Amino acid sequence: MSASREHVLNAVRASIRQSGKPTLSPEQLTERLERPRPGLVPQRGQLDLAGRLDLFESWAKALSATLVRLDDLAHVPRAVADYLRQENLPAQVRLAPTPEIEGLDWQSQSLVEIARGRAQIDDTTSVTPAFAGIAETGTLMMLSGPQTPTTLNFVPENHIVVLKASQVVGSYEEALAHLRQVHGQGRMPRTVNYITGPSRTADIEQTIQLGAHGPRRLHILLVKDSADA
Repeated sequence: MSASREHVLNAVRASIRQSGKPTLSPEQLTERLERPRPGLVPQRGQLDLAGRLDLFESWAKALSATLVRLDDLAHVPRAVADYLRQENLPAQVRLAPTPEIEGLDWQSQSLVEIARGRAQIDDTTSVTPAFAGIAETGTLMMLSGPQTPTTLNFVPENHIVVLKASQVVGSYEEALAHLRQVHGQGRMPRTVNYITGPSRTADIEQTIQLGAHGPRRLHILLVKDSADA
């Protein structure tokens, strides 16, 4: 064994020996897990619903996403068709197989070809719901599951997300607390994805490139479902 490796291992052994007994008892650990304590929430996340919606929109647009506000969920199919036409995209979309999305009147947009289920490599545009929107950073919280395949979030170059106004919270802590409430103690989806703007990288000559690791475009349909929105 080399001297440098022995030095590293000795440091690890010393650290383990110094760690001693856990600072929390099993009972205290259980209490922390069952009743998680929220972290420090930034003031900008502590807003009323109207303030959260405005903050979410401003951050989303600042991070290269586009956003349109709709007055009703029934307007989603038309808004999707309008977006495809405005961006000169193929009139084809793959829908998340959830009743909330599939149950809309897609037949009203006869020129749009509809597919459902997990994304395929040749899909250009997906339409999915979001679990939450986080106002403090303009971030979407997406959950995996049979009705919300994760492939829809990353494989197509264009991602259209349907987000209800009531789903926009101020902070990450609120979104996580709602996740625990919905799924129950000890039950979580296989994957939780946070999406903040379209995929980007600056690895190449420190120049921002969109679409490097996922969708090149992120379009959010923010749907009013509350009198306060």
